[in-house]
Amino acid sequence: MRIAVLADTHASQLGQLPAKLVHLLSTVDMIIHAGDFTEVQVLNELKQVKRVKAVRGNMDSAELRTTLPVKEVLEIGNTRIGITHGSGSPWGIEERVREVFEGDQVDVIAYGHSHRAQNEVIHGILFFNPGRGADSFGILTIDEGIRGEIVQCGE
Repeated sequence: MRIAVLADTHASQLGQLPAKLVHLLSTVDMIIHAGDFTEVQVLNELKQVKRVKAVRGNMDSAELRTTLPVKEVLEIGNTRIGITHGSGSPWGIEERVREVFEGDQVDVIAYGHSHRAQNEVIHGILFFNPGRGADSFGILTIDEGIRGEIVQCGE
């Protein structure tokens, strides 16, 4: 299974995102958005492309903040993916997002907020931040294991 991971798209419509990202969306099995859509239209347009799991971010509209959860745990086979936006300073964000999933036994934490891409295993958990949507996005591939890839939009 291939999953596109987005965060911090800060757009009012899907067409404002990089063409490379928009094109990739039709080639994956599902989409994860880790918050800061800004406007609900982006979520609605993503749902027209593929199945979407999403959480709210600190910059999202009131409508998104009332309809989307702060965290989500997605199970795909034996893999558990925790999704949250994150908060506070970029420094120490891994510890803060890990605490959101205390007791959830996740294999991956997909998050945003810092606008800094990350694809790193820390204490057995893959911390996966696709970066700011205008600059990069992520792909999680789940087969015998799980691996993440960060794709720069300018490449």
